[in-house]
Amino acid sequence: MSQCCTLQRVALLAVFRGFSTSYFSGNRLGSVFERKCIESWKIRLDTFVYCRDKEGHGSVCVSQSRDTALLLGVLPAPQQGCEDNTGSMAPRKKLEGLVAATITPMTPDGKINLPVIRQYVDYLVNEQNVKNVFVNGTTGEGLSLSIQERKQLAEEWMCQGKDKLDHVIIHVGALNLPECQELARHAAAIGADGIAVIAPFFFKPTNKDELVAFLQKVASEAPEVPFYYYHIPPLTGMKVRVEELLDGIKAQIPTFQGVKFSDTDLLDLAQCIHKNETGEFEFLYGVDEQLLGALAVGANGAVGSTYNYLGRQTNLMLQAFAKPDFALAQQYQFLTGEFLNFVIKLGFGVAQTKAVMTSVSGIPMGPPRLPLVAASSEFIIKAKAKLDSIVWPNGD
Repeated sequence: MSQCCTLQRVALLAVFRGFSTSYFSGNRLGSVFERKCIESWKIRLDTFVYCRDKEGHGSVCVSQSRDTALLLGVLPAPQQGCEDNTGSMAPRKKLEGLVAATITPMTPDGKINLPVIRQYVDYLVNEQNVKNVFVNGTTGEGLSLSIQERKQLAEEWMCQGKDKLDHVIIHVGALNLPECQELARHAAAIGADGIAVIAPFFFKPTNKDELVAFLQKVASEAPEVPFYYYHIPPLTGMKVRVEELLDGIKAQIPTFQGVKFSDTDLLDLAQCIHKNETGEFEFLYGVDEQLLGALAVGANGAVGSTYNYLGRQTNLMLQAFAKPDFALAQQYQFLTGEFLNFVIKLGFGVAQTKAVMTSVSGIPMGPPRLPLVAASSEFIIKAKAKLDSIVWPNGD
């Protein structure tokens, strides 16, 4: 793990545990921070400021609303002096195209394998041409991870993706509101490009108003961060249609930016897009084998697990659709469907996705966390043979 990531993590942990600045003025952390002499540290809530200390090193400021402020870590700084990186940032880039629903790498004994993330980022960017990620979602086993593990993964993706990824969206959904809010605050503090929230699915909202009230309470904890609703009714059992949800949503959630739409109901999706005449919201489709249909009704892009290892081919499908060369786009969609249809019949889920990604990329994704169990050797052999047998239009 890089020094950047390690010191960011220590700093953030300190902030959220409520240590005061006096805690760091003594000798306790002298060996870690080399007693950096900080010139400026006053900054508003949930904002990073890149600074230079007296020794010329880059540092990062983090503050909270109470009289707790920390100026910690050694990070690359853009210029001499101290500048607010929220004030100098380029206009927000629209989230579109492919977003990889990231897998959580684990060691053989079931611990999260953070050192793999750097290689993972490079693989997505260089081999799959995918520069957006959705962290700690379904594919990432987010709800099987502890809050601390989710924070560590979010930090690592943010750190390793710096200057490489266009968007890092952090899923902060959980089964209880306080944990969602804690994760939202954390995502804001580390500079996430967006947060997403799944509907709670044990005690469930029963109507639109209850769902919006829950989402609003989470979004308000990250008031500067674009907010996405993660719609996945096959897992949540949430019956509220997104078309209904969108009515008046911006007034209640000013940061509402769009939807990760992981449902096969293209009628609902189409009605959402039809109402979105100004293009205010982004709609990212989450059923990989039906992406072409979603594009036809106006989806901006897609979030999915197959883009981890079929991102290059799916990007070619997007290019064909944009030309437009619908016949070529169909070929790519049919071949993706052929592979998925094959593995679904064998039994395909998060565990099997990890095995396929390991096989294709060479990056060890490890086993899933119980109650999921690792893919069988028979599955791995058959899935690899099937994928290798597919002849893509680009000659792969």
